Amino acid sequence: MPVLPGAEAFEHDGGRVGALLCHGFTGSPQSLRPWAEFLAAAGLTVSLPRLPGHGTTWQEMNRTRSEDWYAEAARAFEELRGKTDEIFVMGLSMGGCIALRIAELRPGAVRGVVVVNPSLTADTKLFLLAPVLKLFPGSLKGIGSDIKKPGIAEVAYGRVPVRAAATLPRLWGPTRAGLGQLSVPVLAYRSTVDHVVGPVSLQLLRAAVPADRLTIRDCANSYHVATLDNDAAAIFSGSLEFVRANSAVP
Repeated sequence: MPVLPGAEAFEHDGGRVGALLCHGFTGSPQSLRPWAEFLAAAGLTVSLPRLPGHGTTWQEMNRTRSEDWYAEAARAFEELRGKTDEIFVMGLSMGGCIALRIAELRPGAVRGVVVVNPSLTADTKLFLLAPVLKLFPGSLKGIGSDIKKPGIAEVAYGRVPVRAAATLPRLWGPTRAGLGQLSVPVLAYRSTVDHVVGPVSLQLLRAAVPADRLTIRDCANSYHVATLDNDAAAIFSGSLEFVRANSAVP
């Protein structure tokens, strides 16, 4: 299946500190490519995989499930683990949920987590339908390119594949249940205006993660895809500062 231009995975071999970046639901690595390249330029070893069914067609994505998306991120994590001494996991939206889940299941292997507008529950009109989405037609109106900055577009589907979307609760549920077990620092960015993920997800994160391990920063001039929006530079530099502050590598 041909990959959409710009939606290709990205890898960079750098130093002993690694960063795994996970993109969002119906999106592609393009939404995180500038972030990945920034971290690579700073000397990190970076992996930004393309999750199954993404970056091609929504019809192909409808044949994939949340278990497939997590499995690919976990595979990329293990590959990165073989190249580095420590790893930070990062993600946007659903990718933030995947990043948190990896940290929950690999407490000794993850050094810290950075999430941008993480999706942890069905807190928007679309995803409130998640449990019954399989009853709908093949797709619904898309959720991509929620970006405030003029002239910027996300490489994402114009339709939401409903059978794939109906599997999101199988990722959300275990991740929420494990949040209290996180033993690493978490840096979370939230857009004050987000038309894709509602406020409940971050409320759940705040309630579950102790205040001494959770830092929340607002993106006041961005919508959901903040990594391509007006606050992107602050996210990139802030994540690098977070890595340097929490790394044990000299």
